[in-house]
Amino acid sequence: MKIKDINTLGQLKKSGYQPRSVKEEIRANLIRTIQQKEQPFTGIIGYEDTVIPDTERAILSKHNMLFLGLRGQAKTRMARQMVDLLDEYIPVIAGSEINDDPLQPLSKFARDLIAEHGDETPIRWLHRSERYGEKLATPDVSVADLIGDIDPIKAANLKLSFADEKVIHYGIIPRSNRGIFVINELPDLQARIQVALFNILQEGDIQIRGFKLRMPLDILFVFTANPEDYTNRGSIVTPLKDRIQSQILTHYPKTIEHSLAITEQEASLSKEQASLVNISDLIKRLIEQVAFEARNNEYVDRKSGVSARLTIAAFENAVSTAERRALIHGETHTQVWISDLSGIIPAITGKIELVYEGEQEGPYQVAVNLLDKAIRSQFLTYFPNPEQAKKRRPVGKKSVEEKEVENPYKAIIRWFDAGNHLDLLMDSKDETRIHNLYKVDGLYAFVKKHYPQANEMQQALLMEFVLHGLAAYSLISKKTIEGKIEFKDLIGSMMNLGDMNLGGEEEDDFDENDYK
Repeated sequence: MKIKDINTLGQLKKSGYQPRSVKEEIRANLIRTIQQKEQPFTGIIGYEDTVIPDTERAILSKHNMLFLGLRGQAKTRMARQMVDLLDEYIPVIAGSEINDDPLQPLSKFARDLIAEHGDETPIRWLHRSERYGEKLATPDVSVADLIGDIDPIKAANLKLSFADEKVIHYGIIPRSNRGIFVINELPDLQARIQVALFNILQEGDIQIRGFKLRMPLDILFVFTANPEDYTNRGSIVTPLKDRIQSQILTHYPKTIEHSLAITEQEASLSKEQASLVNISDLIKRLIEQVAFEARNNEYVDRKSGVSARLTIAAFENAVSTAERRALIHGETHTQVWISDLSGIIPAITGKIELVYEGEQEGPYQVAVNLLDKAIRSQFLTYFPNPEQAKKRRPVGKKSVEEKEVENPYKAIIRWFDAGNHLDLLMDSKDETRIHNLYKVDGLYAFVKKHYPQANEMQQALLMEFVLHGLAAYSLISKKTIEGKIEFKDLIGSMMNLGDMNLGGEEEDDFDENDYK
């Protein structure tokens, strides 16, 4: 008999239906999923060898669980995907507020209905998408919200005494019976509210006001929280923590590749942006590196964490920066340049929490420094280490060619040392930008030597990257002012004296005849 044909309790009994707990149900479906070599959690990247196995073990053990980790670590996503391990449909007593099992009714409503109608008691089929409850813990959450309370309006309408069980208004937890219930940010829940969960987790029953209720609820509880020591907002009371059988530690992506995959999956780009703007692997890696730098930066509060949402928002901002520039100049195609990364600063400043020293530095300057550090870190994966160029070793009788090998950036640096400078306007056309980059002696030849197969746009991007990299390693000067980036020689930029002497007066050119 098909599900749609089973509409009464009598028909359900004849079908051979056997009730089972939600934890047994999820466990059985997980076992089948593993045996069929399927992935129970999709779109969760970087957890294949850590969080996902821990979660599967907790499910097999029929445990309630706590995902403990910093913000932006897919804790809630993991919990929501457990819904897919539920049966597609289960039978419930029609009209029941707490999804009563027809063969094991809990509420007085369901028991009275079955007593009145017997095998003709109507049932309905509940889809797994309706078997998920979620609540964000906030200080104003009450016991009534979670568990329930007396509803005086219901008592008045039904003309019932407050002592009648039918006047109870059930909270979100009883309404999640035979399903999954998630409490996000558990430490934010007041301690006295956490205490109210003790009996539900240990004994499976609820207590509402003065009613002598014992309703063994059938729920898989999933909690999420930041580590207790990392927040001043509250903590998980120890007896409650003791009743949560499995504590699963989450983490940020451990590699750039995992981080890249997450951003690629989560970033939202329009079709117009995708066709108009090309974003190279270099730019993508620089954006991801910003998050890695932030998580280890002395100015950023490590206890707060740096969410993966930073790189997702930064990726979208980088593309939008290039798109805006192309729209201004009517270009039909462009790419994200290194200088376009200035557009991701708003995505950085809004996603990091600073320590006291960072607040003194200022969020904007911290974001700029993180971007420079990202350029510095990624530069070594593309080009020789500029630190070697800083080391002035005795050359002896080596030829000029051998000297150039020791410092591959010498021709580029020499061009700036000669007093030349390069201004790259943020919103300049691609053609203008490329033309200006070719002005720097030795820059094109250097990139061509290392990437001979690169096309013109790729070479130009790498040329710009070289300049930013040399500035990050303090071999040339970089200054961002009024919509442009100015590259100069390092010493001249530091001194900034020109032809002026220390006293501020212009020096006369030395003339041997005058001296005589």
